[in-house]
Parts: sequence; structure tokens; C-alpha cells
Amino acid sequence: MINVILNGAGGRMGREVEEILLDGEGDAILAAAVDKNVASVPYKKLADYTGEADVVIDFSHHSATNEIISYAVARRLPVVIAPTGHTDEEKALIAEAAKSIPVFFTANLSLGVAVLVNLAKKAAALFPDADIEIVEAHHNRKADAPSGTAKMLAEALCEVRPEAELVYGRNGMHKREKNEIGIHALRLGNNPGMHQVIIATDSQTLTLQHQAESRSVFADGAIVAAKYIIGREPGLYNMETMLSDVLK
Repeated sequence: MINVILNGAGGRMGREVEEILLDGEGDAILAAAVDKNVASVPYKKLADYTGEADVVIDFSHHSATNEIISYAVARRLPVVIAPTGHTDEEKALIAEAAKSIPVFFTANLSLGVAVLVNLAKKAAALFPDADIEIVEAHHNRKADAPSGTAKMLAEALCEVRPEAELVYGRNGMHKREKNEIGIHALRLGNNPGMHQVIIATDSQTLTLQHQAESRSVFADGAIVAAKYIIGREPGLYNMETMLSDVLK
């Protein structure tokens, strides 16, 4: 049985993960729930919990990176970092921590999105002259745009097309250049997350799409990621590395 420390337990996604850990049907259980902003959560700081644990799952906020990393490194615990929007300084802290503990860090915890990234790279390589656009949609409360997943898709496509220029939205008298990859963000309703990669030539269009039907897909992914990194060597892991291991 895997003992999980859940940081950010009082948030929307934290509650989703907690529900899975408390249902008693899987092989992962809740060791401690931590959230500084919710009175009903038992622990206000990670440092307050010193009991048994196998892994930390963080669904709090990127601004808490230093606290989470310091705690995980001090206790030699693997950690799954789920928030997006990290600064360059916070990403550097994560990379440094990965030298001493396993760190799972990704913009999206859905296995389906990992498959989308993989397929998009292959398609972009097969259609080297095609135009590529990325479209993402989320609920109207999401603060950052474009999404971390859209940025992750763009970064993956730039591996295939290193000369690409990323263009965020379009307006005015701007003729599309051949090497552009457009990124477009929609914010509406209660959409948990939709991402499209559209690849078009003059004669055909290929649309690759992933739609999250509920936020539970990310909670499930966080627990799968936690199980994946337990017992692994120190390093930086993500959905792509996990998918690669699954397909070996």
C-alpha cells in the first residue's frame, strides 16, 4: 500500500485526489492532507507532518514550489508536481531537486494528452510543409492563457520544427508566415480542458484532439504518476517518459 501526502488538499483538484485516496478501493491511501487555506484540512504546512509516507502529490500553487521541494528533498520523498505557471526560478528549483529525488513534473497529468503529444510530433514530422495551429479551451475561471498543456504541445512540436515561431492569437493585418505555429486560447463555461493540434496542407487537414470529460482524469493521472516514480532513481520525469516506459 502506498502512503500519499497530498498538498493542496482543499482545492478543487486536491479534493478529487483525496476522494480517490479515501475510497479504499485502490493500492494508494491518504497519509496526510495539507492545505494552509482550508480550516478543515488537518495539516496547514507540510513540515507539520512527520509520519509515514512514500510520495508527495502537490496540487497547491506554483508559488509553493520552494516549500514543497525543500520538504521532499529533506525527507528523500519522490514528488509529483501538478500546478502550472511556474517561473524560471521555480523550474530551476525543481531541476535541482531532481538531482537528489525523483520528481514528476508535467503541464498535464492525462495519459491521453501524453498520447496526443506523441502523435502530434509524429504527424508534424510526416507533414514537414503543413501549417500547424494549436487551439485550447478551458473553463471561464482559469487564470493563465494559453494553458500549460498548449505550451507543452508547442514545445514538443518545436522539437520537430526547431525553426518554428510561436504566435499567440491573431489580429490585424498579419499574413501567416510558413514557419509559424499559432496558439489560441478559449475561456468558456465549465470546460475541464480541450486541446487540438490542427495540421493542414493545401489538400488535407488532420485534427488531433483530446477532451477531458471531467477533472477526475487529472486526479487519476496524479496517482498513476506517484506510483510510477516510487523507487526510481533521482531525475526529472513526465508523462512522455512514463509513456515511453509503458510502450517499451
